[in-house]
Amino acid sequence: MMALSESQIPPDAQHYLVCGTEDCERNCQFYCNDCHQPMCEQCRDEHQKNKKTKSHEVVPYKQRKRQLPVEKCKIHHTKEMVLLCEECQIPICYKCTATKEHRGHAFTDLEIDFDEKVSLCHEEIAKIRNYFEPTSQNLKKEIAGDVTEIKKIIDGIRTSMKAEAESVKKLVNTVTSENIKQVDKIEKSLLETLNGQNQEIDDYINYLNDLIKTFYGYLSPSNIDQIRLNLKSESIRPIPITSKPVLPVFTAGQYSREDVAKLLGRITDPNTKPENRKINPMETDSTQLKPTQKQRKQDREKSDVKQTLSLSSSVTKVREYTVPDVDRVSHMSLGKSGRLWFSDSNGNLVQTDLQGNQLQKIQTSGGDEGYHTVTQDGDLIYTDRKNKAINRIRPDNTITEFIKTGGWTLSIHSSHINGDILVGMIKDTDAKVTRYNKTGTEIQNIQKDNKGQALYSGPHYITENINGDVCVSDWDKHAVVVVDKSGQHRFSYTGQGSGFTPYGICTDVLGHILVCDVLGETVHLLDQDGRFLSLVLTPQQGVDYPYSVCVDDENNLRLGQILTNTVTVYKYLQ
Repeated sequence: MMALSESQIPPDAQHYLVCGTEDCERNCQFYCNDCHQPMCEQCRDEHQKNKKTKSHEVVPYKQRKRQLPVEKCKIHHTKEMVLLCEECQIPICYKCTATKEHRGHAFTDLEIDFDEKVSLCHEEIAKIRNYFEPTSQNLKKEIAGDVTEIKKIIDGIRTSMKAEAESVKKLVNTVTSENIKQVDKIEKSLLETLNGQNQEIDDYINYLNDLIKTFYGYLSPSNIDQIRLNLKSESIRPIPITSKPVLPVFTAGQYSREDVAKLLGRITDPNTKPENRKINPMETDSTQLKPTQKQRKQDREKSDVKQTLSLSSSVTKVREYTVPDVDRVSHMSLGKSGRLWFSDSNGNLVQTDLQGNQLQKIQTSGGDEGYHTVTQDGDLIYTDRKNKAINRIRPDNTITEFIKTGGWTLSIHSSHINGDILVGMIKDTDAKVTRYNKTGTEIQNIQKDNKGQALYSGPHYITENINGDVCVSDWDKHAVVVVDKSGQHRFSYTGQGSGFTPYGICTDVLGHILVCDVLGETVHLLDQDGRFLSLVLTPQQGVDYPYSVCVDDENNLRLGQILTNTVTVYKYLQ
């Protein structure tokens, strides 16, 4: 068998090194730095026993010194370069040491210097293979992920823009249809008036013709007194009075391209300097969704509220009222004009005004979870466990299937930031939160943390904070699990002791997170980074197994409890 030379061995090759001793084919394990010869264990022992070579440096093969390549001196062509002039930093032969160019200089064994340089090369190779190359590969994967994400987001934007245009078209058609109906009604009324006047004139003309015949009849008698008597008895009726119609006037709408752009919305390219990607191969830099103009306006409004609101030193009970036709208040959703939707574990879903007066009721397949929410447009959407879908109720009370989820949907929340729909669901054995845009297109799945661990067991209640964090109450994990808008795990809150059992959850305009601990009979108040602030409600305030919670438009806390269909309103901000 022929041993491979080092120049023939690929850097990552697994090769079989054989002993360099003549006629020995055993596996090489050692290396003689003096002879530059690979050796097996037996040949090493013999080499070290030999009087001529016992002083040689024999080391494990991996620790060997690389053999200096044979290179002739450029001045003394028959001599090999074996020294390094430390002052001139060039390789020379022994004969060069006596020349005037190197007289008095210090010299080093070129083989030692070469071995050091080879070792440095191997260190650099190791850095490239262990860090730079895998990091670059990770960046390629991240860029590919960004490409996929961009395509998904842009497709969602296109779908939203088309949906907005269709909505405006429908609105234009509706308004045009109403205008045409109004014009038709005006036309009908005017024509009826004119037709009446025309008939009146026709009747008058007939009357005149009859009167002419009468007068001709008066001409036949020869007695002049009779003619005088007949003429005296007749008088011509005046011509009927008619009026000229007042015609309607159409005033064309005053609009510009800018008005249409405002109506349909616009896409903007934020003038924001992109952040550099992280280069740690174990981390990825997630793409952050940029805030829209509407979101920035909402942020400013909320910021104004923040300047005037703060936590009160005490919690005050404002009032109490009963929700009709529900067994208990398992979940509540705040709609437009302060109207609220309430549900119980039997699928009863009831809408009331702020005083608790029932407005409407529907039967669903929902249970003890946050399965309904109100969109930015004022539509109620709720999960249909039976059909694995999400239904929509329009303001005119028509119910349609909106999204087919393909999984057992538990909870749902409509974002007040951008209209996205967040759905907590279980599919097969996996629990996740899926984000849809407001047209129903799936754009994100949140399922595992950056270590590949499952984030959720059962996302039963879900909400969104003012900073875009997705906050999930998961009683199976005994935790509130919070991720940022890109799906990166921020923190999990597990209570202030054992037995934390979170149910209803909501956030307020200050970014606080409020969550019901059913078995602890308390409502916990956290800041937006998961730091515990206080038990805002306890049994001392009459709380008995708190089940659902929301903050209304007046920044009051509304609480539902497990044993009753009574809602209690508290003031906790000042």
